[in-house]
Amino acid sequence: MIAIDLATTAVRDANRQLQSAADGRFEMLNPRGAHALACGLSAPLDVHVAGHVGYYCGGMNQHAAISVAGNAGVGVGENMMSGRLHVRGDASQSAGATGHGGLLVIDGNASARCGIAMKGIDIVVGGSVGHNSAFMAQAGHLVVCGDAEDGLGDSIYEAVIFVAGAVGALGADCVEKEMTADHLARLTELLAAAGLGQDPARFRRYGSARQLYNFKVDNLSAY
Repeated sequence: MIAIDLATTAVRDANRQLQSAADGRFEMLNPRGAHALACGLSAPLDVHVAGHVGYYCGGMNQHAAISVAGNAGVGVGENMMSGRLHVRGDASQSAGATGHGGLLVIDGNASARCGIAMKGIDIVVGGSVGHNSAFMAQAGHLVVCGDAEDGLGDSIYEAVIFVAGAVGALGADCVEKEMTADHLARLTELLAAAGLGQDPARFRRYGSARQLYNFKVDNLSAY
């Protein structure tokens, strides 16, 4: 494993070293809440960040497996394309925002707008999520092993949400849906991939009622 000590190496230089590598295992030491760590990786690297990180850790990731031994700031895994990003603690707002693919695992809780505008990423949260999670989520899966605050799935498109705990007021056009055998199988796969020992039978499924897809003249006064 190659060690990169952020106490003596600038973040830009550390990211440049990772971005130029074709493969290998790396450990980023002394992150001390630094922003934009391990961003823009496009190779199958194994990167371990030994501590808390700031904004946008793992953003635009492709192929790499990144783990964070601590908490993450705003936008962890933002615009992620593929690979795996595992936060061993809690995550702040907008985790996995606009993500197109890959798997984001958060062992603890995630704050507001988790999965906002997600476009194919799979997000598994071991704890609870804040308000307006999966807002305008287009594709992918959001799995919440704890509770979800108000506004869940507001203006959702075709993403799928699974929640085991209590759910506050649902967002616009988000409704509870039947848990089919196919959905249960997919949920089981996601929980296994995240390494969480949760019973899939505890979860309920939420998604779009598809009432906002088209303009309706009867609702003109509401626009």
